[in-house]
Amino acid sequence: MQNTSFTNPKLVKLARILIMMVIVWIVADFLGIKPSRFMQPKVGMRPVVQQIGDLGADERTNMQIFEQTAPSVTSITNKRRQRGIFSFNEIPQGTGSGFLWDDKGHVVTNYHVIHEAHEVEVKLQSGKSYDASLVGADPHHDLAVLHIDAMSPNIPPVMIGSSNDLRVGQKVLAIGNPFGFDSTLTTGIISALGRTMQSMTKRYIHDVIQTDAAINPGNSGGPLLDSFGRLIGVNTAIISPSGTYSGVGFAVPVDTVNRIVTKLINYGKVGRPGLGISLFPEHFMSRWGIEGVGILEVYKGSSAEETGLRGAKRLPGGQIEMGDIIIECDGSQVRKSSDLIRILDRHEVGDEVDIVIIRSGVKKSVRITIQSIN
Repeated sequence: MQNTSFTNPKLVKLARILIMMVIVWIVADFLGIKPSRFMQPKVGMRPVVQQIGDLGADERTNMQIFEQTAPSVTSITNKRRQRGIFSFNEIPQGTGSGFLWDDKGHVVTNYHVIHEAHEVEVKLQSGKSYDASLVGADPHHDLAVLHIDAMSPNIPPVMIGSSNDLRVGQKVLAIGNPFGFDSTLTTGIISALGRTMQSMTKRYIHDVIQTDAAINPGNSGGPLLDSFGRLIGVNTAIISPSGTYSGVGFAVPVDTVNRIVTKLINYGKVGRPGLGISLFPEHFMSRWGIEGVGILEVYKGSSAEETGLRGAKRLPGGQIEMGDIIIECDGSQVRKSSDLIRILDRHEVGDEVDIVIIRSGVKKSVRITIQSIN
């Protein structure tokens, strides 16, 4: 008897193979696997396109500045001791950045980076870590100087520039350790100059540099550099609703940094420049329609007393007799107390400045010596 198509072994085998292929196809499609991929010809790695020409001048400048400066930029860890049931535990309070100021082991950073630290660890780009001691701090300008004992003579300190001749639009570079990632370079421009911001002590820092170079948590205390690789500021704060980079960062200007750091290294502290007076609150002056800063009190033994400045007096009937009103200092107009503080901050204790006052409606110029008001 002749085999039919239903009993032919070859046809049965072929049918089974086809059924298995269909089942495999359905299962592969269900799992998201494309069987057709296995049938495609294999491809090799794409060939590398050779570089045409050299890197741009701006790129080479960025690379050179980073390679030159990054070894002197440090990572700083703020450690606090927390009392447990049986012992003290040392926990990281936070991290920030800093940089080598000189070849004597001095490291500059922000005051808020090391605030309330029991111990501070400074780590160099090489990976070496050192226990740092505090040389001095100026919370009013958010600056601090640390010292580490071991230093390599092969690491040059950051070059110092000037913030006196900066211009909006000028290129800047920031190096630091955002979010704990060390040796990070970001670039941008100077967005604005002459900004004013509050320090942790609520005192104003003047002539602050605003930049759009990316600055994030961990960048605090790191250097802001110009296109020559010179220090022009110390990165200190950002404005951001989320706490991360939003295009607005601030740096303490290097002219202020240079003056403050020198005093901290030499004396361990900074004498705040003043005149030995207290001032009327600004809302009183505004309510009375008086422009300038009114002297409320002249402290005994102060420069102001020696110069003959006069404070306010309370009359027998309870009324206040206005004292001297300062309207100019060192050739600049004084409209409010922050103007006077900004002008005095540019001087050293012991300097003499000319001030213009109004006394009983008459202008008068006097010369006064700036004193320390710590």
